[in-house]
Amino acid sequence: MEYRHLGNSGMVISEIAYGNWLTHGSQVEEDAAVACVRAALDAGITTFDTADVYAETRAESVLGRALKGERRESIEIFTKVYWPTGPGKNDRGLSRKHIMESIDNSLRRLETSYVDLYQAHRFDRFTPLEETMEAFADVVHSGKALYIGVSEWTADQIRWAHALARELRIPLVSSQPQYSMLWRVIEGEVVPTSEELGIGQIVWSPIAQGVLTGKYLPGQQPPSGSRATDDKGSAMISRFLRDEVLQAVQRLKPLADEAGLTLAQLAVAWVLQNSNVSAAIVGASRPEQVAENAKAAGVRLDVDLMARIDEIVLPVAETDAHLVHQSVPAQRP
Repeated sequence: MEYRHLGNSGMVISEIAYGNWLTHGSQVEEDAAVACVRAALDAGITTFDTADVYAETRAESVLGRALKGERRESIEIFTKVYWPTGPGKNDRGLSRKHIMESIDNSLRRLETSYVDLYQAHRFDRFTPLEETMEAFADVVHSGKALYIGVSEWTADQIRWAHALARELRIPLVSSQPQYSMLWRVIEGEVVPTSEELGIGQIVWSPIAQGVLTGKYLPGQQPPSGSRATDDKGSAMISRFLRDEVLQAVQRLKPLADEAGLTLAQLAVAWVLQNSNVSAAIVGASRPEQVAENAKAAGVRLDVDLMARIDEIVLPVAETDAHLVHQSVPAQRP
């Protein structure tokens, strides 16, 4: 495993992070989830990403139990707040009330006294950003979180939050966007802004929900049991299941072979070539998937190979910066 600083902070994290978005507490049994966490630790992964909303809060609990007994100072635990976690009108968003209640609930489920990174899971248009950042400042100053981050925020929103964070003397150090060979919307605005401000990317879905493994074939039905056939995972993957995209992915296979990598390893290694990326989040339902993806750590792809990859995927990749995800409730709850 290789390790990188998170943005311009002093904290060092594993460049492959383990995330439990769609698996822990929902798609796989707890024994399998724990085995995946153990495999991550065995591979040198020290950074674990979750969120209060994953599996309706169960994912945090599973991760907390899986990490029990590990030396706390040797691992980095990241979680998030924003999406609804209960039926109440204040069980969502980035209000002071929801943040202060959510951090305590997350710490209880994770069985820890603090998280290394607490992230705003989306931008909240219905709460003044000053209120949100002041609540985050209190979380940091109370020792319940060491650093603050955001997820799927635009460049302008990141710049605004960073200015407030400086005033409040708290470290806003990260952005967590979707990023892969096929989804490159952060390259135009988010990455340049983050580089200027010293913010690092912790990217999710570097394998494009599994499409960059090559298992989805053009003109064929998705394999049985794959994410494309699962109600919880199929909505996001559908954008990548067009024949022209799947044909481009198949054309990457000889390049992966040439580099001595699987397609999935090539995909993870590709995002790590971006110097603004601090870590790539991988998930798994089986321990062997973790071990295989972790082999992308430390891989350096030469300039010629990167250019040949672009020649294949750029015509089908999404690059529109305006597609930075801005999902919010349709109306104030």
